[in-house]
Amino acid sequence: MLHAVGRTEFDHAVVMVRDRLDALAPHFERQGFHLSDKAVHNLGSCNRLIVLEGTYIELLGWPPGAPPARKEIAGSPFGLEALVFRTHDAEATYERLRAAGFAVNPVQELSRPALLDGREVTARFHTVRFAEQPLPGIRMYFCRHLTPECVWSPALMSHPNGARSLLRIDARAADAHAAAQRLALVAGVTAQAGKDGGWDVPLANLRIHVSEDPQAAQPTLSALTLENRDGAHYALDTGL
Repeated sequence: MLHAVGRTEFDHAVVMVRDRLDALAPHFERQGFHLSDKAVHNLGSCNRLIVLEGTYIELLGWPPGAPPARKEIAGSPFGLEALVFRTHDAEATYERLRAAGFAVNPVQELSRPALLDGREVTARFHTVRFAEQPLPGIRMYFCRHLTPECVWSPALMSHPNGARSLLRIDARAADAHAAAQRLALVAGVTAQAGKDGGWDVPLANLRIHVSEDPQAAQPTLSALTLENRDGAHYALDTGL
């Protein structure tokens, strides 16, 4: 995948399944996605991944019957709800966001067990999260992968349906221009007028497209478009 030099990369999209990860995972497997094994974070949340070239989709939740594991996701609705940007220097990203006027928390360490070549290892991350989300309705944060080999394993990237990469993320907002500008400020890029209306936030490896929706009470993520190895494009069916 070609990346624009110096431009922020998209890391992963989050599909919130709350306490129904076990019940909902088969919906994605029936679509032909190969999911990673369930893993539990050191913060108590659990996930399974759809790993793609350079990005992934995270099915995120917590154990059935348990209270929400983390305060920042306790109120998250079912479905596509978060954008995660990549950073290669979490401390520098923290300082940039703070200088831009955002309310950000100190860099946090996140870890979970992972299987690599048949042995259990620890996948480690640094995250930069917001004390107050920059755009109500869309949760976002930054992630630095300290052990990328634990995520982008060739075995996990082989999907029966041929899925290869994330191509586009769609969002809706009553003021598409303002929402796109806010997303662009977070990502450190410049929003552009979309060729098909709305506004684009161009990242190194995909674009976020914000459409005008006068009925939107707050900005909302609406779709993920994937590309298969044969070049076909389609929207992810979250089943939620």
